[in-house]
Amino acid sequence: MKQIKTFILFALLLLSATLHGQDSTLVYVYDIKQEIGPEAWRNTQKAFTEANKKNADLVLIHMNTYGGMVNAADSIRTKILNSDIPVWVFIDNNAASAGALISIACDSVYMRPGGNIGAATVVDQSGKPVPDKYQSFMRSMMRSTAESHGKDTTITAQGDTIIDWHRDPAIAEAMVDPRLEVEGVIDSGKVISFTTSEAIKYGFAEADAENIPEVLDKGNVNNYRIIKQKLSATDKIINFLINPFVHGILIMIIIGGLYFEIQSPGIGFPLAAAALATLLYFAPLYLEGIAENWEVLIFIGGVVLIMVEIFVIPGFGVAGISGIVMVITGLTLAMIDNLEFQMNPNYVDTVMQSLAVVVISSFLAFLGGIWGSKKLFDNSFVPGLALDDVQTTEEGFSNVEASFRSMTGRKGVASTMLRPSGTVEIDEEHFDARAETGFIEAGTKIIVVRTSSSQLYVEPEDMEE
Repeated sequence: MKQIKTFILFALLLLSATLHGQDSTLVYVYDIKQEIGPEAWRNTQKAFTEANKKNADLVLIHMNTYGGMVNAADSIRTKILNSDIPVWVFIDNNAASAGALISIACDSVYMRPGGNIGAATVVDQSGKPVPDKYQSFMRSMMRSTAESHGKDTTITAQGDTIIDWHRDPAIAEAMVDPRLEVEGVIDSGKVISFTTSEAIKYGFAEADAENIPEVLDKGNVNNYRIIKQKLSATDKIINFLINPFVHGILIMIIIGGLYFEIQSPGIGFPLAAAALATLLYFAPLYLEGIAENWEVLIFIGGVVLIMVEIFVIPGFGVAGISGIVMVITGLTLAMIDNLEFQMNPNYVDTVMQSLAVVVISSFLAFLGGIWGSKKLFDNSFVPGLALDDVQTTEEGFSNVEASFRSMTGRKGVASTMLRPSGTVEIDEEHFDARAETGFIEAGTKIIVVRTSSSQLYVEPEDMEE
């Protein structure tokens, strides 16, 4: 019996040792199947953090992209180059432009038959190549990324030195600049873009593959376990909110809300909408470490100055202009990752792109505010937005609809500045009113020129004379 127990124990130990020696390779897979931008960079950071926590043996990027923002691609490429875990990429059709930069950074590249990699010329929003100083920065990134994979140096019997790059930097650079010629590969005047077979031929891909299992098989990873990145609901919401297009919408709501409040102080809803949009704009950027405290404070300071200009200081001067500049500055800088706060051509381009989003969105919000305020205050569909058919007691405001029909021609004085909305006093009663044209200073004698949908329209009395 003792011999049987000893045999069983030995067998168990042998089985345990055998299983231990056949530990599977842990492969962490995540996707880059969208435009390269803040979302792709955030997902990459999250992927590498999780891969390190789980002690993954390999990170595999499943890619299909036409490119995107250079600064985001540079951040992803740097993350890959500095990774202690080997990084492979499976190009499932396209790795164009910024996608090519990321792919070249990976330790191994596998491509689906019919796929493409290259065409990394930096272009503007209209698709036209940008000035050479930006192309130069992209060329240097492509060249240095290819060089990072090393080279083999051979000295022949004749004493000649032959350098064999694992990924030829000249080819990587020619993916950006059509002026470069690579002998035996491409003539000048054309930007390099490789098919799958060409990428394999010139050392920019290891092999072709139809899917991830085939990638692992051709990479000699036979016993493996795959963990795929799963984004939580919070991740998806944050990724949605940090999208540049959504930024533009939120900025329009922020600026539009402030404009409506300037036009008609006291309505409340536009200011509440602006406050909510501000929260949705800054919160994800702040939580992700993109927006810093000082950028948020610049924005808040700008809003405070605008509010002071609206409710305290007559006219529109230094406080209002300074407030607008600070709001635009805060919104612009909050979009930019401060880890890359350096004055190189790429960073300047990023600042200009962010500023363009803010300025264009603000301009559209301003135009929409002009059109919307006219519609809201002149349209009987929304009577009483500024005035309700309700009497208040403490301040003596009277908004009885019936009395408005007979008020044309009555005279009074502007209790507050009308820019163009405010408050007027007529026969010791206070009414919400709107300047027919321009602004009216507080204390100016006014006359009611017309009424519409529970709204008084007034002009300075001396204009009637």
